Parts: sequence; C-alpha cells; structure tokens
Amino acid sequence: MSSDISTSRRKFLLTAVLALPATGVFVNTMSAAEAAELAAPDLKTYRPIFFSGDEWAFLLAACDRLIPADGRGPGALETNVPIFIDQQMHGDFGREIYLQGPFDVQAPKELGYQLPYTPQQIYQRGIKLTDTYCRQHYHKRFSELDSVTQDLVLKALQGNNVNFADGGESALKASVFFGELLSDSKNGYLSDPMYGGNKGMKAWIAIGFPGARASFLEWVSQHNVKYPLGPVSLKGLRA
Repeated sequence: MSSDISTSRRKFLLTAVLALPATGVFVNTMSAAEAAELAAPDLKTYRPIFFSGDEWAFLLAACDRLIPADGRGPGALETNVPIFIDQQMHGDFGREIYLQGPFDVQAPKELGYQLPYTPQQIYQRGIKLTDTYCRQHYHKRFSELDSVTQDLVLKALQGNNVNFADGGESALKASVFFGELLSDSKNGYLSDPMYGGNKGMKAWIAIGFPGARASFLEWVSQHNVKYPLGPVSLKGLRA
C-alpha cells in the first residue's frame, strides 16, 4: 500500500472517530478522546514559526513553570500552550496593533495600551532581557536553570525586581512582559484546540467545561453536580 493511500486511510479513520461521542466509543482501539489528542500537533516535533531557537527554549521552560504538570490538571506542555503562543505571535494578534504615538509608559492603566511595541516585540525584548539577567546572576540562560531557580526568576519578573532598564530598555517593564506571558499562557491553556492550545481538550475536561456544545440547558440549573458529558470543540471534535 502506498504512503499516500495509507495517509488518506488514516485521516479517514481519524475523522470517523472524532465524529463519535467520546464515552465508551472505540474505533480501531482508539477512543474519540485519544483521537482528538492525536489530531493536535506534537510538541516534541513542532517547529516554531515565529520564535527563534533560544526564544522557543525560553517559552517551553517558562510555560512549564507557569502551568506545571504536577498540578491538579494537565500542564502547559501537555496542552500545547507554547504552540498556541507561537501561532498567535505569527498571526495578526502578534503584529497588528495601533502604534501611533505619543506614548506615555507612566500613564495610569485606565488610559489603555501605552507601549511602542507589538506583542511580537514584547516577547523578543522580554526574553532577551530575561536571559541577560539570568546569565548575569546565574551564568546560564533561563531555559538552562533548574525549576526552583526558574520560579525565582519568574517571581522577580512579576514583582518588577528585574530591572530591564539596566539592559537599556526604557519602555518595557519586567512585570508587563510577565503579564503578557502569563495571560497568553492562560488563553492557550483554555482556548479552543483550533487555535493550537488545549491539546485533546484536556484543560476543558479537567474543569468540566462543555466547550461548544449546542445545548446543555438541562445542566445549567443543577448545582454541585458533575457534568457527565465531554467537551466539544468549535470544529465538532469530542473529548
């Protein structure tokens, strides 16, 4: 059998499984939940389309510490959060933002976005400055540090205890970079899988979120009752 025919047959079987309810359904020994996970990109073989190699290493390490796998639910790496962020930065979200000055980085939050940078530039500058800080204090890049030290660095970023101005950055603060990273990680963790994150809808399963089910009105008024049906993605995949 040629490779093209094998690939087409595999895709057909995978699509057939994904169209079925997850509970108790198996096709070729594969459940719909397992098929939904298989349909997502593999983080180990994924090649970033926006981030450089060093930036990608930082992102993998940072996401793993922000949403670790040893919590009550799946971790960021299990759910492809870095892939979500990479694809968002490559797309319009990463580069299209109103950047007509003047900018006042000291303005109160009520006045809205004041940075002269796109989200892409926030990541590029923030990662570079953080790695510079890590090399100065620990003689390694962030991605090369142990998990305990990585947590200390992330807390320092969050508390503005890493002074980006020491690296020549006058507009971007460490806490702003950390906030962008944390917000995007949360969004990737809980996003619809079509955007690259929430692989296999694991995060939705963990919190009992129904996803894009057309109707679950009968469960809205039932408080403190575990939702028994798996989530459904915007593309109709079930888990």
